[in-house]
Amino acid sequence: MSRMGDDAFPAPSGLPGWSRAHVLTHIARNADGMINLLIWARTGVPTPAYASAEARDADIEAGATRAPAAIRDDVIASSDRLAAAVREMTEQAWSAHVKNVQGVEIPATDIPWIRAREMWIHAVDLDVGASLADLPVPMLVEVVTDVVRVVGAKPDCPPLRLATTDVDRSWVLGDGTGPEVRGPAASLAGWALGRSRGKDLRTSEGKKPPVLPRWL
Repeated sequence: MSRMGDDAFPAPSGLPGWSRAHVLTHIARNADGMINLLIWARTGVPTPAYASAEARDADIEAGATRAPAAIRDDVIASSDRLAAAVREMTEQAWSAHVKNVQGVEIPATDIPWIRAREMWIHAVDLDVGASLADLPVPMLVEVVTDVVRVVGAKPDCPPLRLATTDVDRSWVLGDGTGPEVRGPAASLAGWALGRSRGKDLRTSEGKKPPVLPRWL
């Protein structure tokens, strides 16, 4: 972010309809959302990550119009606030359960992972040179695992088997009766996340992999 010139902020990101300023503003508001969940875990008072999806979207749209310097400062300051909130957590607080943005109950110990996942994926979405291939393979494996858990539960998800070629790991979507999609972890992650069409992936039937339902 610090290496991005001011003229790079309004340029399109890798996400349809969002500029790089949108992505960075989202990263800042995500930090605040994670702080709310930590407060919930620490106090027991339900504190959703965002007041509503509409409020979150409005905050991102408004924030994306700010000057680049304000956006940079916001990303840094919000990250510092989140780090301080993590330090305030007690062992008992980490054992609490809260609800994530999708309304699913999760342990508070999942919050650092959710934040890390956001940071890694959106660093790629900024479209300033980073790619999923730059992520550690263990991180990519966990990302695919998250996507499979959510997407595999959707009724319109095709039955598939997934396997990586650079690490011994596989997954099942649906009842697993469909073809196998095999490839490097970075390619599988990009396709599963909807960031690519999986052009360098092939099914065991020799076809391109199907489009999966939206993850989040």
